[in-house]
Amino acid sequence: MTQHEVVVITGASAGVGRAAAREFARHGAWIGLLARNRGTLECVRQEVEERGGRALVLVADVADAGAVERAAEQVEAEFGPIDVWINNAMASMMSPAIEMTADEFRRVTEVTYLGYVHGTLAALRRMTPRDSGTIVQVGSALAYRGIPLQSAYCAAKHAVKGFTESLRCELIHQRSRIRLNMVHPPAVNTPQFEWIRSNMPNQPQPVPPIYQPEVIARAIYWSAHNDRRESLVGITTVGAVWANKFIPGLIDRYLARTGYRSQQTDEPVSKDRPDNLVQPVLHDFGAHGRFDRGAVRVSLQAWLDRHRIALLTGTAILAITGAAVLRLLA
Repeated sequence: MTQHEVVVITGASAGVGRAAAREFARHGAWIGLLARNRGTLECVRQEVEERGGRALVLVADVADAGAVERAAEQVEAEFGPIDVWINNAMASMMSPAIEMTADEFRRVTEVTYLGYVHGTLAALRRMTPRDSGTIVQVGSALAYRGIPLQSAYCAAKHAVKGFTESLRCELIHQRSRIRLNMVHPPAVNTPQFEWIRSNMPNQPQPVPPIYQPEVIARAIYWSAHNDRRESLVGITTVGAVWANKFIPGLIDRYLARTGYRSQQTDEPVSKDRPDNLVQPVLHDFGAHGRFDRGAVRVSLQAWLDRHRIALLTGTAILAITGAAVLRLLA
């Protein structure tokens, strides 16, 4: 009997999670699709099976630890041991911090941070006895560098990074063979900007340059099968990380000047539009948002990063060979 890889993806109904489900399906994975909207998850299930995988619809809110635990039980009961768990579900809000309520901060934190904790622990409870498996945390460039109008989301992504680093140390202490990796995307063309709650006058948008979700999905798939503690995707992510190391004060001022305008289009948006902060928006948005035009489809930086060992080895061999040839010709 062929052994199929068993994968769980949270936030699988749209955006990066949906693109990741398609990517794993192309490789024949059996996938637990976890999100709140059953109707949309059924559409994703069909996409997975059309691409050669199998799928199990898991309706759950990642903020509910018990629901996540039950979803993990269902996957293992129907598909077998979980090989890869991908934490990706998120909630956000576009607003100055002072205009947000405590409940809004709490909800973003419960989904975008505690949802990762719940998923990670559910995976670990099953992977630890087997001493095998991989957990991939979908982080963000904003885990390193906060920006205006997304304080709750940035804080949650910072928290995920801290939680993951702490847990990784514990796994090393236990001599565990479970892999714990992070993938940090740049701005991505996902539907989240159609449904996030906003106190701003215009349509939210990701800060350009904008990448297509398939770029991130490929990075997630690679991370799930390679022992790389962190993968930075996109030259803008690399730039944000390094700029914040050396010139954080200048970045503060730059974002203060540009961050409000760069996160909104010129299109007014109704303040009473439906949002998914508490309840899902019952519409199938797909994997892409409205910013297909001009979105980056391939990241040379990400490709070079994934193949850096081979490239460095090849460069070293060429250098040694070249030096030997020059000596022979001298």
